Amino acid sequence: MTMTISKPLIEMSYSELERWWAGYVEEQKSWGGILVKPYPELLTTWYAERLIDGSIPASKENISAAKRHMRDLDRQGSDDFPWVFDEEKGHRPIRFIEQKCKPSKGDFDQLVLQPWQHFVIGSLFGWVHKDTGIRRFREALDMVARKNGKTTKISGLSNYMLGFDEENGARIYVLANAEQQAHELFDEAKAMVEKSPFLSKRYKAQRNRIKFEKEFSEIQARASDSKRLDGLNTHLGIFDEIHEFKDFKLINVIKKSRGARKQPLIIYITTAGYVLDGPLMQYFDNGKECLENLEDNLDERTFYYIAKLDNPKEADRPELWIKANPNIGLMDFVNLVTDWQKERKSPQERADWMTKQFNLFSNVDELSFVENETINKNDKTIDIKELEGKECIGGYDLSETEDFTAAALEFPLENGDVFILSHSWIPQARYDKDGNQRRLDEWKEAGDLTVIPGDYVKYEYVYDWFVEQSNKYHIKLITYDRAKALYLNKSLENYGFQTEMVIQGFLTLGGSMQNFKEMMLDRKVIFNNSKIFRWYLSNVKLVKDRNSNWMPTKQSANRKIDGFAAALNAHTQVMNMLSKPTGEGNIKFISVNDLLK
Repeated sequence: MTMTISKPLIEMSYSELERWWAGYVEEQKSWGGILVKPYPELLTTWYAERLIDGSIPASKENISAAKRHMRDLDRQGSDDFPWVFDEEKGHRPIRFIEQKCKPSKGDFDQLVLQPWQHFVIGSLFGWVHKDTGIRRFREALDMVARKNGKTTKISGLSNYMLGFDEENGARIYVLANAEQQAHELFDEAKAMVEKSPFLSKRYKAQRNRIKFEKEFSEIQARASDSKRLDGLNTHLGIFDEIHEFKDFKLINVIKKSRGARKQPLIIYITTAGYVLDGPLMQYFDNGKECLENLEDNLDERTFYYIAKLDNPKEADRPELWIKANPNIGLMDFVNLVTDWQKERKSPQERADWMTKQFNLFSNVDELSFVENETINKNDKTIDIKELEGKECIGGYDLSETEDFTAAALEFPLENGDVFILSHSWIPQARYDKDGNQRRLDEWKEAGDLTVIPGDYVKYEYVYDWFVEQSNKYHIKLITYDRAKALYLNKSLENYGFQTEMVIQGFLTLGGSMQNFKEMMLDRKVIFNNSKIFRWYLSNVKLVKDRNSNWMPTKQSANRKIDGFAAALNAHTQVMNMLSKPTGEGNIKFISVNDLLK
């Protein structure tokens, strides 16, 4: 359902772009990709289907969000998943915005929400508990590039929640990092009320409040630098541009203020940004992890919509810009392309486009190590009892004392496969602050994770694990990263283990990493579908030096790779064992005359 391109859009002249764009818009309108008037039905599921079948290009994350919706439809109302999708409740706020709200700017009289907005809003309000009707989602990350109707969505939802969500005494907060920005959002919501005959008769728009006196409800603005942040009672908290937030101060205030509400909602609407250690990166990280691992049922009460390009190379393919700009059909596309043709040549302007228009946090030369499809196909299992007495190589990665620590044994198998047995440890303090304790409990129950009492990892646990395993398997060598390892390594040597340091660099790890990936592509890595090891693998990114040597790195501070690092240390030795020629050892001399005979 996309237009044929005779030559790359990035190479077209202004006139050529105009002609192509006019045809594209008409083609999209013909089947509903662009709506020109309100659609009478909810399009949440229709949109999800279009992402999955590729009719509408979307980021990998949003395709997974669509699959999440379809998967949840299949299991709705079950004992394990008590939520059901109520299309009437999902459509209600959309109808309100289209029928009762008026745009405060522009030369059009009616708001028409597009299919992607049906997906976001319909999901937030349509998924409810089968018995109580309470909304499933308590939080949402709505990440889109600039100029995608963010302010309209904030204003429309704020006005809906003020008087039409059946909440007496509702407190609605429009939130930003700076007070001036928060008041600009408030002023947009206020202008929407004043422009609407329906709303202006029911709401009272004051200088700092919008009141619905019938239900004693109010909309107010708040910001990180607001003088007064106490006494809040949040029914809806809607944040603008949390990429600017450096800490969780205001976010935590809003979260803690929703205790008296039966179905509060917090929405973070933002583009990507430059604060790479703030709240947005954590939420973005949580979202990617949730959407990449649907079977783990993570964050079931948080909704994620992450519109972005999948890689920087797609910036030169404007037909894919819809991935980051779902409202592209309503934008001045032709001028956007001609601006990009010029501004991409400037490093500073290019970086701004990458972040704000394409929703990429950085343009660092980092690549995914292996895709989820590759991880999934390495699904063979073996009975580990068959490995007793077999030769293996150990490896460990100590990381930080208060975080994940991991150890692994890698077994070279006779058929050329490898088997990885790994174990991880975290301190109780780390467990207590983890946002996904349910997943940690699964790993504990599977026997792959040990939670250690206290605030840090005692390395005696790692020592004891290797000693215990040596009673079952022949540990030929234990490899390690020397960082923070001197005490443990000396203890292992004193016990009788042979150890070898692995220098953590491109030259020493690059070949091992490439070989490990090749083995995964050939379905030769067996880890008995360990969920924690699968998690480690999915978190690994690789960086290349100027000579294209590889090094592993984690995708962010919250995405740990310790178990993979331990296995990779072991693999530096195992790959050499796999490459040794095998034979009976009987060597005979055959002369040329013998061959002629």
